[in-house]
Amino acid sequence: MTIPTLLEVTQLQRGFGSGSERLEVLKGIDMEIVQGELVALMGPSGCGKSTLLNIIGGLLEGDSGDIRLGEMSFGTEKPAQLVQLRREGVGWIFQDFHLLAHLTALDNVALALELAGLEADEADQQAKEALIRVGLEDRIDHIPDQLSGGQQQRVAIARAIAGNRKMLLADEPTGNLDIATGEDILQLFKELCHREDDPLSILMVTHDPNLASQADRMLLLKDGTVAASDIRSAWGIGGEEE
Repeated sequence: MTIPTLLEVTQLQRGFGSGSERLEVLKGIDMEIVQGELVALMGPSGCGKSTLLNIIGGLLEGDSGDIRLGEMSFGTEKPAQLVQLRREGVGWIFQDFHLLAHLTALDNVALALELAGLEADEADQQAKEALIRVGLEDRIDHIPDQLSGGQQQRVAIARAIAGNRKMLLADEPTGNLDIATGEDILQLFKELCHREDDPLSILMVTHDPNLASQADRMLLLKDGTVAASDIRSAWGIGGEEE
């Protein structure tokens, strides 16, 4: 059975500045992610990883090229269905959890859904389902200070997937976690991607080669293009000599 492509990026380019000061960051990105795939994106600092995520997430426009995410197409301008993209297309996860300290886990997730336009009762229901999905059914009524770092990141993940979003964009999601907790979060990502019903796709930026090696596939962003798809190539290991 052919697995459908969820994300397709074609010849995406983006630069900053003008004239002699202009810096071309993305020089023609081509990539695809299929439904249910966990893809790690690596590359040196300043190579454009966050820029790429911002364009895919509809926060920034490209200079040229195209993006197709599900049935939505955009790239050089903000998608016409921007509200739909943020409500149903992509969810964001960062190394900082960005939780409101005075709200419970349930309310942190539900508030994001209400801001996206859902009625309060429906938002509460979807928030609860998302928290159960990330294994926090017994922490729904806890505020962030009552949760560990890993649990707070799980709340942030629940917030990102609530509303039936099909794709997560994760920018250094384990950056503020210890090694063991980071491994737990990666395992959760695998479970979300590889579940039989309604699997997610995740594009994860990371500097950790160990985490990247456990993804379904790894892409290296280098010199403005996607240059490699395996750990050995990404880190310059091996080559012509044995």
